[in-house]
Amino acid sequence: MLERNLFEYAVLRVVPRVEREEFLNVGVVLFCKKEKFLKVKYQLNDARLKGIYPDLDLKELEQHLHVFKCICEGIKCGSQISDLDIPSRFRWLTATRSTIIQTSKPHPGFSKNLESSLEKLFEEFVL
Repeated sequence: MLERNLFEYAVLRVVPRVEREEFLNVGVVLFCKKEKFLKVKYQLNDARLKGIYPDLDLKELEQHLHVFKCICEGIKCGSQISDLDIPSRFRWLTATRSTIIQTSKPHPGFSKNLESSLEKLFEEFVL
């Protein structure tokens, strides 16, 4: 029998105008300590993003999200955060901040297949 693993996830948001607190969900980050699993999946919908903030620099946003992904995967990207262990990287990525890229508070779940759970959450909250 496959064992269910406790995981945590957070929804990745773009907040173009922090002072207005309007956001658009663009991804999900999922973490499981037991399986040493930390992955992010994101997708930008240019038309929707430009609809809420026409002056948004999509190229710059994509660069920021790429760094977020690199940190998540522990890939060197000019940030010492990438060198931290998996739980520390997840905590850093999901820390409360007032920048254009934010995450929801982490939420728990159980899964027999973490990749499948990441896909399901992505479809539910982003697509």
